[in-house]
Amino acid sequence: MTDSRVTTGALKPAPPVFLRWAVLFFVSVAMFGNYYVYDSIAPLADVLKDQLGFSDANIGTLNAIYSVPNIIMVMIGGIIIDRIGTRKSTVLFALICLIGAAVTVASPDFYVMASGRLIFGLGSESLIVAVTTALARWFRGKELSFAFGLNLTLARLGSFAADWSPTWFDWAYEGWRAPLLIALVFGCVSFIGAAVYWILESQAAGQYQVGQAAQTDKPALHELFKFGRSYLYVVALCVTFYSAVFPFRTFAIKFFIEYHDVTREVGGQLNSMLVLAAMIFTPIFGLLVDRVGKRSLFMMYGSLLMVPVYLMLVYSSLPLWVPMAMLGISFSLIPAVMWPSVAYIVDESRLGTAYGLMTMIQNIGLALFNWMIGSVNDLAGASAANPAGHIPGMWIFSILGFLGFFFAFMLRRAETGPNAHGLETITVSSSPLVNSKLAAGCAIAGPERSCADGGFDSEHPTIAGEGSYFIIKACANGSQHVTHCRAIRCKYSRPVVSLSGCNGGRKPVAPVRRATTRRTGGAE
Repeated sequence: MTDSRVTTGALKPAPPVFLRWAVLFFVSVAMFGNYYVYDSIAPLADVLKDQLGFSDANIGTLNAIYSVPNIIMVMIGGIIIDRIGTRKSTVLFALICLIGAAVTVASPDFYVMASGRLIFGLGSESLIVAVTTALARWFRGKELSFAFGLNLTLARLGSFAADWSPTWFDWAYEGWRAPLLIALVFGCVSFIGAAVYWILESQAAGQYQVGQAAQTDKPALHELFKFGRSYLYVVALCVTFYSAVFPFRTFAIKFFIEYHDVTREVGGQLNSMLVLAAMIFTPIFGLLVDRVGKRSLFMMYGSLLMVPVYLMLVYSSLPLWVPMAMLGISFSLIPAVMWPSVAYIVDESRLGTAYGLMTMIQNIGLALFNWMIGSVNDLAGASAANPAGHIPGMWIFSILGFLGFFFAFMLRRAETGPNAHGLETITVSSSPLVNSKLAAGCAIAGPERSCADGGFDSEHPTIAGEGSYFIIKACANGSQHVTHCRAIRCKYSRPVVSLSGCNGGRKPVAPVRRATTRRTGGAE
């Protein structure tokens, strides 16, 4: 594999392949340590309760308070990155995470620990955004999607390691401090990864041409209602889905110990099934949906699969790995489809705002339900002496799963109607050039026509449908737009021929654009 030379600016060469992959490795190390520190509380929950007298509400708060600053940081973290640069912000946010981990282990006092988790939350999500920005700079026009996938897989290894820490470091869980000291070591690993990335990019800046990432949008809450019903349904699914998964993971190991009388090691291994499934199956489900479409339908399936899981954990005699495997499939399927779907619903120029708002609402849900489940457990007296006290929390998770299914159903209903955005129909075998405003049911065929300046693009067969056609005009500068329709027979409206485009008799279509996806820094 070779890299092409740039021909602009100071005529610097593009970075060599090994340097790009070295950057990927070290920013992924930063993410790996970050994920471990976040998930270090769950294996320790019963120890905190037994040795320090923490309530379940206190334990839930240790993860809930992490999400609180991210409701705001999602709006300003990108601004900081734009102002001071990617490598400085990556080290800065990794340092904040390290300080947060150090404060958390400094004292057994709940308020000191909560302050440490708050500080950690200030840096953690912004570190994810900074790493994403760094990868966009180094891999733009290269193996960007593959690089993002590898980065996420290596990051999730941190969560997997935290869940398995009672097995690997069983000696440490005799007290509350040693596991948090191990988490502090992983925080140091995260900071070292960020520092090495800074060194690599600082040295490369004078020798190679490193790309510039796009500016980060600054989301505002009032924008939420400007993106249409489909976007609102996706956001609602996002908050209900993640609120049913991550607060469950906060208490899962404690639940398995107290309700099913398993060891902490087995509880951690069961909890890790979600992360392991996501590492393996998320890219597979993504490839599947890219080929067959039916995105909202797959989101319905994933949500429906989640509904019985929590009740099976308390009422069923099936082996525990069965419902956990079902939840792992759901945890793999829904994110693989949900996040990329936003790119089909929202105009490309507003994707940053749309993803930022989605992450903001997600963090509100995580903060609320981490605290709520802990409080409900306390009210119900959940403990090893009263394992039935965990049942109300499991019902809350099941209700969230049902609400997620409802929102996925409403999304499916919207995306099979006349104002669909292509979630059900766009596949890799059909060009993603179709504008989201084209009426559902209008098929697309025919070659693209050249512009007056002689520019010409290749033929793009697109969404198959009910015998209607339109012609795309492709310009030399890469832009495309619909020029006119022919042989129109739309599924949901009367035939129409228009010089501005075919949209089933509705308002003129906007210029056709290629749909894109973007990975956000939200919790996964």
